Amino acid sequence: MLSLTEKGTTTGRLGVMAYLRLMPLLCLFCISSLLSATSALAAGSSASKTTIEGVRLWRAPDHTRLVFDLSARVEHKIFTLANPQRLVIDVKHATFASKPSHLKLANTPIAELRSAQFDGDNLRIVLELREKINPRSFVLERNDQYSDRLVIDLYDRNKKTAKTVGDVLAGQKARDIVIAIDAGHGGDDPGASGPKRLREKDVVLAISRSLQGKVNREPGFRAVMVRDGDYYIPLRKRTDIARKHRADLMISIHADAFNQASANGASVYALSTRSATSETASYLAKRENRADLIGGVGGVSLIDKDKVLAGVLLDLSMTATLESSLGVGTQVLKSLDGVTRLHKKRVEQAGFVVLKSPDIPSILVETGFISNPKEARRLSQPAYQRKMATAIFSGVERYFQHRPPAGTLLAERKHKSGTVHIIARGDTLSDIAHRYRVSVNDLRRHNSLKSTRIKIGQRIKIPISS
Repeated sequence: MLSLTEKGTTTGRLGVMAYLRLMPLLCLFCISSLLSATSALAAGSSASKTTIEGVRLWRAPDHTRLVFDLSARVEHKIFTLANPQRLVIDVKHATFASKPSHLKLANTPIAELRSAQFDGDNLRIVLELREKINPRSFVLERNDQYSDRLVIDLYDRNKKTAKTVGDVLAGQKARDIVIAIDAGHGGDDPGASGPKRLREKDVVLAISRSLQGKVNREPGFRAVMVRDGDYYIPLRKRTDIARKHRADLMISIHADAFNQASANGASVYALSTRSATSETASYLAKRENRADLIGGVGGVSLIDKDKVLAGVLLDLSMTATLESSLGVGTQVLKSLDGVTRLHKKRVEQAGFVVLKSPDIPSILVETGFISNPKEARRLSQPAYQRKMATAIFSGVERYFQHRPPAGTLLAERKHKSGTVHIIARGDTLSDIAHRYRVSVNDLRRHNSLKSTRIKIGQRIKIPISS
């Protein structure tokens, strides 16, 4: 019979022998587990690869924009190569869902786009270029309209600077009144959507081009298009473009949506230095101001700019600008009343970024609600778009006929031959006579009127003696 000591020793020897017999099996198990873990890690790495789901391209007057739609955020870097000219875009842990083949590269500096995987699972995109460019890139986070995006802007070099209106009219005694027409949204920012894929950016561009034609056909007026194609312009740069051309007025054209399909009617907005004048005005202002988050301005914050502008808005010049904005807005609203139902009977005021120019009178015209099926159908019709443009310009012209800027052809004409009043809805001959302090008989005699009957759009000359 074994003692306790002998039992312990024997048991220990048996345990060591059993461990030695099992060690090969344990090693095999460890190796197998390690291989499984490595395989899982590799699979996880592959699964985390970002997919480029699509590529979109827009051409603007001074640059070309490429937008890569991503399944998730990416790290990237860009650099240029010469002889031949190329831009290289390296994207970490990414791949194309399918090679882009639909891009329209005509009229852009890009001759060809090619790509290949390199250094493991990284993606290299090479743009073969026709000319030198100044590149810029940034990433935009996903929002309620788009997924994450990588944006590449190719700015043109050695382009001739466009002459300003001031340059063109230099040396002339009287200048034209310059109207800057801003078609809202554009490019990567389609704006509001309506039935049958109707997009706000397309509707407002059509109305803006029609308005441009109306303005340019009237002696004494000249139109400048802020956006004249399907490309995006940051909100604050729009006012910079108007200022560059020394615009006397900026008109921003929109056709927005509301959270209720029943909302309808046209509206005219001027800037509010305090708060929006209605819940609708506040909603629309916030919607439009989000455009820079959609179109992308490279992470530039709007908040710090507003702090700077807050001081400017207190200046007396801003007060004068606001008064002019409200004045022209009132005349445009009167004209729109003859074409469509008005959403509000007075000029609304809200904090639209595009209206925050301290030196240029600015209005924003909502031509209707694209979210309303009936209005969307009308807004899509070229004939109705022309009617809207005619109404807008009629109000603008009526305002400037009464208050032409100094040094303009209209101011000179008014000085020589008196004021011309354009009849708006609700006008009567007696009201016009009272406004200009002349008699009805003088008005009739000066305009060869057989009666006191007048019609909307008719021009009434005010005697110079007034």
